[in-house]
Amino acid sequence: MINRKPETLRPLLEELASYKNKKNQRKHSVSNSDVAWQIDHSLRVFNLVSKTFLESNPKDYVSKFNKWRLLFFTLGYFPRGKVRAPKVVKSPEVIAIETINQQLEIAFQNLEKLKTADWNAHFKHFIFGVLNKPRTIRFLQLHTTHHLKIIDDILK
Repeated sequence: MINRKPETLRPLLEELASYKNKKNQRKHSVSNSDVAWQIDHSLRVFNLVSKTFLESNPKDYVSKFNKWRLLFFTLGYFPRGKVRAPKVVKSPEVIAIETINQQLEIAFQNLEKLKTADWNAHFKHFIFGVLNKPRTIRFLQLHTTHHLKIIDDILK
């Protein structure tokens, strides 16, 4: 059974934070971006999704079947190189450690807010459709894990 409690996200955020000191490492055979880009992008997604989710009106949530969500949420991973990050969550070329630290602080604050959020709070993903609380948590797990795996491969 997949754990869709917000607490499952804390170790993923802590792991992202643990790579800050390796932020400039890169391996072109894995990704054109460095570790800092992977961390920054993951945190941008985490914080933007959290903000949108927390600001939503739970009364407006409507569940609809989505084959892509069913496939990838069941498989438990996102394939690499198939989707490009939307502009709103793309990271700049140069990322300061202060920026990462600020985003981490916001992410941990958002994590605490997710714990008390309504079950039907939601956000709309451009591929997976409208996601309620358990689906949003699953998305954040999969997305963050996807980028942590890329970081691990860069550092190998």
